[in-house]
Amino acid sequence: MTEYASAAMVLGAAVVVVLTVAVLYRVVAGPTTHDRVVAINVIGTSTVIVIAFVAAGLDRPEYLDIAIVYAVLNFVLSLAVGRFAYRDGEVKWR
Repeated sequence: MTEYASAAMVLGAAVVVVLTVAVLYRVVAGPTTHDRVVAINVIGTSTVIVIAFVAAGLDRPEYLDIAIVYAVLNFVLSLAVGRFAYRDGEVKWR
């Protein structure tokens, strides 16, 4: 990979980190639990993206294994939180 492509990948990772910091506001000030859960899920997904960008930018494919494991853990955590936060009769289906 060229030097410019590597720099672009690392710059892309930095942009995703900055945008993820903006999502932290929703975690702190979210009016509902569901807003907070979605914001935490977005942060987890952004972390996977940053790890993938860094793996590509630094030409370290072994980092992708870490990203895959983190993505699976993020998914399982979302399911667990959704299961424990569910209350009967609170969700209105159309």
